[in-house]
Amino acid sequence: MRAPANRPRRRRLRAVLDAERPIGLLSSLKLELGVIITLATAIAFVMAWFLLKFDWSGWIAMPLTLIVALGITYGFSHGLISPLRQIRDAAEAMADGDYTVRVHTGTTSNDEVGQLVRSFNEMAEELQHADQQRRDMIANVSHELRTPVSALQAMVENMADGVVDPTPANLESILSQTRRLTDLITFLLDSSRMEAGAASLQIERFNFAEFIDETVEPLEIADGGHAHTITVQVDGDIEMEGDENRLRQLFTNIIANALKHSADGTDVLIEAHENLDFGTVVTNVVNFGSQIPVEARSDIFRRFVKGKTGPGTESGGTGLGLSIARWAAQLHGGSVRVVDDDRGTNFEITLPKYHIAAEDAHSPRTSRGAADA
Repeated sequence: MRAPANRPRRRRLRAVLDAERPIGLLSSLKLELGVIITLATAIAFVMAWFLLKFDWSGWIAMPLTLIVALGITYGFSHGLISPLRQIRDAAEAMADGDYTVRVHTGTTSNDEVGQLVRSFNEMAEELQHADQQRRDMIANVSHELRTPVSALQAMVENMADGVVDPTPANLESILSQTRRLTDLITFLLDSSRMEAGAASLQIERFNFAEFIDETVEPLEIADGGHAHTITVQVDGDIEMEGDENRLRQLFTNIIANALKHSADGTDVLIEAHENLDFGTVVTNVVNFGSQIPVEARSDIFRRFVKGKTGPGTESGGTGLGLSIARWAAQLHGGSVRVVDDDRGTNFEITLPKYHIAAEDAHSPRTSRGAADA
């Protein structure tokens, strides 16, 4: 293993993290080098003048003066480049997988070295965060895949051994687990496309009310015996442009999330209207009763973050649905967020009525409209 061999170097690195540079107040490395050279030259001149005044031999005074000048220059330059040495050591440690190292010397200086130190530390923070996300994703994917695979293996082995019979109920249980695996694999593929930014849209015009009805119908069937009532209220005859498959994925995930976190026998309300001022279609999906704390509203859109169906109980989903829903909305130049509502949890989906080309997606009017809507 490489880790033990790296420990002495990392201890040396951390031992010098608190060292401060003797200079660094100027905004340019060239000015700092100029100050060092000027200071060393002035001290050498004054020293040589004093030595010669007191009748020192020039053969002794000049070498001694040069030694002092070189010592002063070395001392200041040592502090000047110390952050660069720490960046080198930190980069070597990061190459070995240690993303916790930081460079502390030079963080307050104003020159190019100080800027480099701050940029390096920001990069290290991003790499540490990305590495932690990778570890979490591997752990979560392994857990999510292991659960249905283990259940399938147990049921199939029991049938093969004759412990249980292949009754319709047992076969339905196997089918349910395979569907869960299929959904998870689909979510992971969409998540990889989301990370790679590789997603094309098939834009077409469609009737929004009909689209919502077609989206809700299979969810009502899948809801089974939970006795949820889904009420759809679409104001006016809204025609919009977009990729129906991606948008259906968006609305299916949001509505399914609302059903999952609603008590049996309760209502889920879907309200949609057109915002004429900004050319957007605003949809609110409300499940009555439950609320999401304000501090948790941004976290729920992160991958593998699962909601609670009750005190201390996770929803049992993949934790990918909401992150993919937000991604699908952003592909269309829209947004998904949780808004305040006394009735319960309210997911507000804002989408442009007409497709926005990629080069126009960040125009001032578009950005302002998406934010204000």
